[in-house]
Amino acid sequence: MKKILFILIAFLIPVFFTQAVSPVSKSTSKPVEPIRILLVPGHDNEVWGAQYGNIKEANMTLVLATQVYNLLKKDKRFEVYITRDSSGYTKEFADYFSQHKEDIISFRQNAKQEMQAKVATGSFVQKETVIHNSVTKDTSIVLYGINKWVDENKMDAVIHFHFNDYPRPTKWKIGEYKGFTIYMPDGQLANSKESSKLAGSIFSQLHKKYQSSTLPEEIGGMVPDQKLIALGANDTLNPDTSSVLVEYGYIYEKMFRKSSTRHQAYKTMAGLTTKGITNYFFGK
Repeated sequence: MKKILFILIAFLIPVFFTQAVSPVSKSTSKPVEPIRILLVPGHDNEVWGAQYGNIKEANMTLVLATQVYNLLKKDKRFEVYITRDSSGYTKEFADYFSQHKEDIISFRQNAKQEMQAKVATGSFVQKETVIHNSVTKDTSIVLYGINKWVDENKMDAVIHFHFNDYPRPTKWKIGEYKGFTIYMPDGQLANSKESSKLAGSIFSQLHKKYQSSTLPEEIGGMVPDQKLIALGANDTLNPDTSSVLVEYGYIYEKMFRKSSTRHQAYKTMAGLTTKGITNYFFGK
């Protein structure tokens, strides 16, 4: 009896140990390297998003995303891309948007039609969550174009960088809400499972330093969404592609109002975000 018990314990210990140390995020025990990641600094020089005083969201997202890009580039396990630099969209993306515009429009239209068919049959249930600003036609092409590029280039993850806002009477007015939020695909979207794990990994790092959003619809700090194009709306991202959109805080918050504290926040947020990404793919 003791011999049988010893054999059973000897068998179970390595199994338990393997499960304990394997990455809690990815379904496979060892990710295929290099991990391919696209970073998307939200908005651009034409549509710059939120604004507080003279501070524009597009400039903020570029600085923060670039810092994450530089940190990830140091890790040879990652192959990192970014959509914008200080001159605007990189040549690869600017060329893709212009040369494939009609293909992108068809890609968007086909995806919408397929989703409408799912809604009509009841296989997909539409939900109302946080109300977002409508995008322009040009921005829609850019966002769906990014999704098409991500699918074609088999990215493992795409991360969108944003700073939040809430309607205010003037751009100099300080708003009521504060805190960060991570948006992830609704559970009905094909890439929701892994995306939620990436969101959780980044959230756990950011929450060590920063408060999650106080906006009632964002309470909890992790919000599923089925309408944000960035997350793969209309199932426009491959099931194996993890996608998240991080709102790093409200643009009028105290730490963003002065250059010195704003740049310190960028540095801290970039480090925590990079740690969250690395933990998701390779474990703690």
